[in-house]
Amino acid sequence: MPIRIVQSKQNARLKELRRALASPGRLASGLVGIEGPHLLEEALRAGLQLRCVFADERMQPWVETLGLPVDTEVLVVPSDLLATTVSTETPQPVAALVEPPEWNWDQILMANTGSPALVLVLAGIQDPGNLGTILRSAEAFGATGIICLPGTVNPWNPKAVRASAGSIFRMPLLSVAEDEVFQHLRHAGVRLLTTAVEGAQNANSADLAGPVALLIGNEGNGVPAELAAKTDAAVSIPCPGPVESLNAAVAASVLLYEASRQRDQKHERGESR
Repeated sequence: MPIRIVQSKQNARLKELRRALASPGRLASGLVGIEGPHLLEEALRAGLQLRCVFADERMQPWVETLGLPVDTEVLVVPSDLLATTVSTETPQPVAALVEPPEWNWDQILMANTGSPALVLVLAGIQDPGNLGTILRSAEAFGATGIICLPGTVNPWNPKAVRASAGSIFRMPLLSVAEDEVFQHLRHAGVRLLTTAVEGAQNANSADLAGPVALLIGNEGNGVPAELAAKTDAAVSIPCPGPVESLNAAVAASVLLYEASRQRDQKHERGESR
């Protein structure tokens, strides 16, 4: 674990981190940027490779306790210099360039496992905080994967990564075109259900215990009509209060909870027979 002291903002690694955080997505090197002690710990716990860790002087002893691999580069950076590099309003004292996990359709669809897929398909989710919350709820309620359609915010947006609280490191996720989604879901026998406010079956009476994918739309406009028309059915969340619609992350979380509840009940009935 080589440790170097960096004093110049022109350092190549600092420039790489700045690009990774300012323009989320994989760099040419294949790396993404993350910030904060909690996310670094979560990335390590998930088995990700931290290629370069950046720490202000106060955090060097903490970094040395992480047990980083010997090939992880560690740069000790003055606090003011690191603050101009990271993206948070309250600058974090540590950051890292990380190799993101690689996922495939078999993992998302639970192929050959015998367990029913529970997939979220995100159509035009633009708020990174919503996307991060959806990732966290997806992991909490046992989703098998998330699909981001074109127009959805990059999942490696720093705000999305922070809101996921580390779930992005563990939740299978793909960003693909619509045609590919329909092709794989239908081939795997996974029903695609769109979300709607009116004219749809209540989620608590719909079958969410079998292989299912839930289509969650844009925060302001919902699911595009042309996309909803290609789905197998529509579900709604019964709301007794005078609220017309729910936040996209809240709606996704409620539906995931309902799917988890139904699957638990089905499992309990199976054990009791």
